[in-house]
Amino acid sequence: MSDPTETDSLAADAADLGVAGPLPTVQRVGTEVDGRLVSALRWGARPGVTLLHGAGLNAHTWDATLLALHEDALAVDLPGHGDSAWRDDFDYRPATNATAVAALLDALGTGPQVVVGQSLGGLTAIALAADRPDLVAALVIVDASPGLRVGDAKQVTDFLAGEQVFDSREQIVANAIAAGIGADRARITRGVAHNTRVRDDGKVVWKHHLAYPPKAAPGLPDVTTPWTGLTATEVPVLLVRAAHGYLPDDVVAEFRERVPRAAVVELDTGHNVQEQDPAGLAAAIRGVLG
Repeated sequence: MSDPTETDSLAADAADLGVAGPLPTVQRVGTEVDGRLVSALRWGARPGVTLLHGAGLNAHTWDATLLALHEDALAVDLPGHGDSAWRDDFDYRPATNATAVAALLDALGTGPQVVVGQSLGGLTAIALAADRPDLVAALVIVDASPGLRVGDAKQVTDFLAGEQVFDSREQIVANAIAAGIGADRARITRGVAHNTRVRDDGKVVWKHHLAYPPKAAPGLPDVTTPWTGLTATEVPVLLVRAAHGYLPDDVVAEFRERVPRAAVVELDTGHNVQEQDPAGLAAAIRGVLG
């Protein structure tokens, strides 16, 4: 039960999507921010799209979407996730994450990006637009919005609050399916492989910090995000709502009222749109790219 390499699962994702031809070049890159590593996967040589995952996920959640998108991109491991360092203060608020993402983009010299963020990553993208508008050419927010309440995402919070140590990765896959976190067993299996590690004693544990909060900290970060990242900028904005996701009607209505210039599309998926309908999400992002 060895840990996968960065590209082990790409061929299977490509086969699922019917994507032919050579696989893209994917390279692990990173920088230190306040002494902590912020890591990412660079697809191609000149990223124009930066993707930020949700709570408890990692950069590989975007693999299938990027295979369908065919664009150079940067898929970031948010602090405390994937290969990025954990924070001793357990501060994974959107604004804190955005500071780390900005430092990574500055270090890599990417210039303005189409920033795609799902769930916590979507709120981080909004915070990035508010704090560093020079780095944001457009925003694609996936099943997230200011005004979203932690209780709206009870499915994922319950899942993250569950078991922390497992006998096998197959046990986690079964738990995810039972919790409604997707239904494609093969795809979930690939995602779990990238999101866990095997300890020396053979037990399997999560790579992300949210499963192991300090006793004095809550299980999830404060996701409160001001609207200013959306309302105070002129960049194009697309909201991708999952029909079976976490955005309630009242939050979507407020989004439309506060950001009338934004486009809103709905895809027939659960919350993890990038894993459940990667081709549909890629098509939506492509519409923003022009």
